[in-house]
Amino acid sequence: MSYANILSEENNSITTITINRPSKLNALNKETINELHDAFKEADLDKNTKVIIVTGSGEKAFVAGADISEFANYNIEEGKILAAKGQELLFNFIENLSTPVIAAINGFALGGGLELAMACHFRMASDHAKMGLPEVSLGVIPGYGGTQRLPQLVGKGRAMELIMTAGMIDADSALSYGLVNHVTTQEELLPFCEKIAGKITRNSSVAISAAIRAVNANFKDGVNGFNTEIQEFGNCFGSDDFTEGTKAFLEKRKADFPGK
Repeated sequence: MSYANILSEENNSITTITINRPSKLNALNKETINELHDAFKEADLDKNTKVIIVTGSGEKAFVAGADISEFANYNIEEGKILAAKGQELLFNFIENLSTPVIAAINGFALGGGLELAMACHFRMASDHAKMGLPEVSLGVIPGYGGTQRLPQLVGKGRAMELIMTAGMIDADSALSYGLVNHVTTQEELLPFCEKIAGKITRNSSVAISAAIRAVNANFKDGVNGFNTEIQEFGNCFGSDDFTEGTKAFLEKRKADFPGK
């Protein structure tokens, strides 16, 4: 599938999705959000794809925010619909994807850009990346999950400070806060993400999908994460991956997981 605002390429079981609007610092407009949804869905359904990496084109920005010109004149109802549709179509969609998603933050990740990165299963950053949620400086709040995911990742106090000050933090601060897992140079960022992704591809995709559902359950209202873990753990026993994994272990060889 061809796209106007993004690039998608699969190689060695890793699909890399690149937001490609460098003249707009890769800002998210409606068309880009729709294209990202389609690209993530396509990669998730692709049996050859075991890991997805999402990044931005160029060296300035991962995603510098939402395209403000699209919603500057919205009313209350239109604002609610914008947030609800965006969360359903992209941000919650990524978080609950069965294929693991790594955000490679290669520059500014602001507003909707940071919200996109936080929806991914984990994040890596280049050493010159800057992150923040500056929405209150525009008279609005984060609407794509930022007020929910940031406290989960860095704690309530730090999240409140970042949101209320509309400030930015550098990559080292993001690392110390637990917002990103690793910091590398710009040149090493994608190769490093691919190295981590390569480790993931060697494991059972069935078990990894189950782990995503179990971990996410802990952050959902009214859901007992321990019960979800029990169910997902039990379900793994019925998979061909479990049969192959345990057999390979007992035979002292490397497992060749069928992915089912």
